[in-house]
Amino acid sequence: MNTKSFILSLGIAAFCGALAIAATSTESAPADQGEMQLPTGWTMEDMQAVMMASTPGKMHERLAQDIGTWDCETTMWMAPNTEPMKSGGTATYSPLMDGRFIKCDMEGEMPGMGPYHGMGICGYDNVSQEFICNWMDNHGTGIMNGVGELSDDGKTLTWEFTYNCPITKKPVVMREVETVTGPDTKTFDMFGADPKSGEEFKMMHIDFTRK
Repeated sequence: MNTKSFILSLGIAAFCGALAIAATSTESAPADQGEMQLPTGWTMEDMQAVMMASTPGKMHERLAQDIGTWDCETTMWMAPNTEPMKSGGTATYSPLMDGRFIKCDMEGEMPGMGPYHGMGICGYDNVSQEFICNWMDNHGTGIMNGVGELSDDGKTLTWEFTYNCPITKKPVVMREVETVTGPDTKTFDMFGADPKSGEEFKMMHIDFTRK
């Protein structure tokens, strides 16, 4: 984002915040105080659209179901038809920005590579109407960016993450599937293309149990 766009975004956010405060204090404000004026060319429909874009809803409540600390049992495959590697760890989900986003911190061991530390921030974009997420960890220098779609029953969240493959040096897509299996259990499956053959294979499976 360039400087001009960043300043504009801050201005809109500040204006919307002021409007929300004004709306909640209308009853207690003096009658002669006056009303906040919209920017030139704006309509109330424009402002309502901006306010809707910033208001958490049911999809944010769906993300909030993960809040807490979970035990993780991980199985990994480095390539198709290879022996699985197993490890354990924890995942802690916490709310950000008054429930608009969820942060996930993961700690564990990566077989043959040592301690693993990962962090992701996920949300639901009311404008694009899709789940959004980014991920970074101590085993890479890039940031994965993903979009997700929730199943009709609300139990399965399917993601497509884009990242730069260190072997092919090209952007590739990784598919991730989170499935709720109970009030305090869920699974995670990651699928990606083998950089040598191009064949998709299961790279990882995690069983989550909330503490």
